[in-house]
Amino acid sequence: MLELILFSLQVTLPIAILVVLGVWFRRLEWISEPFNQGASKLVFNVALPALLFVNIVTADADSQVSWTIVGFGALFTVGSFFLLSLLSRWVTPIREERGVFVQGSFRGNMGIVGLAFCYSAFGVEGATLASVYLAVLSLVYNVLAVMTLNRWTTSESERSILRSTFSSLIRNPLIIAILVSGVWRTSGVPVPGFVVEAAEYLAQMTLPLALLSIGASLSWSGFISAGRVTAWASLLKLIVLPYMAAGLAFLFGFRGMELGVMYLMMATPTAAASYMMVRAMGGNASLAASIIAVTTVLSLLTTSVGLVAMKAWQWI
Repeated sequence: MLELILFSLQVTLPIAILVVLGVWFRRLEWISEPFNQGASKLVFNVALPALLFVNIVTADADSQVSWTIVGFGALFTVGSFFLLSLLSRWVTPIREERGVFVQGSFRGNMGIVGLAFCYSAFGVEGATLASVYLAVLSLVYNVLAVMTLNRWTTSESERSILRSTFSSLIRNPLIIAILVSGVWRTSGVPVPGFVVEAAEYLAQMTLPLALLSIGASLSWSGFISAGRVTAWASLLKLIVLPYMAAGLAFLFGFRGMELGVMYLMMATPTAAASYMMVRAMGGNASLAASIIAVTTVLSLLTTSVGLVAMKAWQWI
């Protein structure tokens, strides 16, 4: 049992330490709000795309990406989306809160926390599979998020929302980086060493800077004021959906790293981007912030429990 706990801590504890340091640095005023906003833009637009590029172009030529587990994750997400939409009527009678609840329950922070989990647990190979998983699920997440928020809010026309979403997808730095690296890799043209080395320098600052930024931006007021909707969204996001996904994937024959990566990506806290989308579409932004705060803090515990159980049962 001690060995299982140590494995779990090896994956989650480094991430927890960096998040806590982000909170502390914010209290010391070493990280200001302008710095935090700039760091977030730097991570999303430069460092994280560089990390994905390096992971894909330098991956072992003999390793094959498991598209079946990626497809399973996408199908499970779509299925859970429709179940959450039905459940939202029971969770809250307020229309404006239903879309926020649905998005907060299925949309995870895969780009930062998910990749960090997978890299800690399975190294570069796990991060490469997680990068492909991230590319596909990012498309799914954005489309489903627009669908649910558009259904329950009326601040913008449907055509305007769909147009802006499509525009954001084709200009998404993460998707662009994955497509460019994928095309470059399949072309057979070797990547110049200086390009890889420069990208690696940028990639190395991705996870530390991003996790510090998460800690510095945590809304503790949202954590304290958590209510029924936040509680249900957190329960579903951190326990019900990832544990259910892992169980179904096991029954379908997935094992080892594939199952572990899928679970870790599913078990991530609610994505910070969900707050920005809710605010832009005139939804309940304070509720979105509350869900993000609660899931970010509790995910370190729930993910550890899931890892210990899966390791004990020899699923991974």
